[in-house]
Amino acid sequence: MRLCAALLMFLCLVATARAGGVCARDTAAAAALARLEEAMAHGRFVTYEPTTLMVRAGQVHEADAAGIRADLTVLRGHFDGLITYDAVHGAQQVAPIAAQLKFRALVIGVWNPFVPAEVDAALQAAQRYPQLVVGISLGNEMLFSHRADVPRLSAAVAAVRARLPALPLSVTEPFHLFEAPPGAALLPQLDFMLVNIHPVFQPWFAGSTEATAAQFVVNVTGDLAARYCGPIIVKETGLPTGPAAAGFSAVRQARFYHELQGRFAPSAQRAFAWFSAFDAPWRAQDDTGVPGGPHPEEAFWGLYDAQRRPKLAIDRLAGLEQDRPAR
Repeated sequence: MRLCAALLMFLCLVATARAGGVCARDTAAAAALARLEEAMAHGRFVTYEPTTLMVRAGQVHEADAAGIRADLTVLRGHFDGLITYDAVHGAQQVAPIAAQLKFRALVIGVWNPFVPAEVDAALQAAQRYPQLVVGISLGNEMLFSHRADVPRLSAAVAAVRARLPALPLSVTEPFHLFEAPPGAALLPQLDFMLVNIHPVFQPWFAGSTEATAAQFVVNVTGDLAARYCGPIIVKETGLPTGPAAAGFSAVRQARFYHELQGRFAPSAQRAFAWFSAFDAPWRAQDDTGVPGGPHPEEAFWGLYDAQRRPKLAIDRLAGLEQDRPAR
């Protein structure tokens, strides 16, 4: 048995060297990571914030269970994987409701990994629903928004791993922060990569086609795969449907996803999440701390509007039977 284990470790090291990228360490989270890879290859992820969650003047208005159930019931017709941003403020209900609705996979987002109550809530959900929760994201754009530095975020990953070694861990950042120091230093600690790739924020986007935008996502993901040989999920990409004055529309959003589906075949190593589930009108005035000032398009990223009505991208997307593989 020891010889077999040593041989397996050797083969893993050889595969890592051949891949040329940085891999996560040998992990106790292999079983959960395999479930994540299965969901990437055969499922369909969407990023999700509850429609009843709102932040106004710095005050959080918590999501309620009825609203979450209504949200997830709508989403289940087209998606079987969820990636969230928060583990509290009502989001404690996401895992039990998603399990009841037979979602395949859930990656729980912890908005602030330095708040013990948020981390505790995520770990409790993972322990209660081990067949559903396939990973945790410790923070969303913590480095980009200057809410943390690499040593502090690295320590947060290590602390959570010590508490629950069987759970795959990641962080979420824009792609360019994983391509160079200091963000690239996090890669060896991650069991999988969650990355944001937004064509709309690139200087060449104005006047470009949806095909060009989709190909950009494919190219960047390939670039990252040369640096990191673990599973990569593009957590955020897409086009918002407004403001119209900025040239955004439901038609453009639908065209982008049509192009991306044709160019980005999901696999156990690379997949993209549809971003985002629902419009969030309150985010037009949301102060996230991200450089660049207000972003009015933040209100319009949804594939459904704030009343859960589908937009054109969803109208054109094939429904998802509960036991049928997806694309």
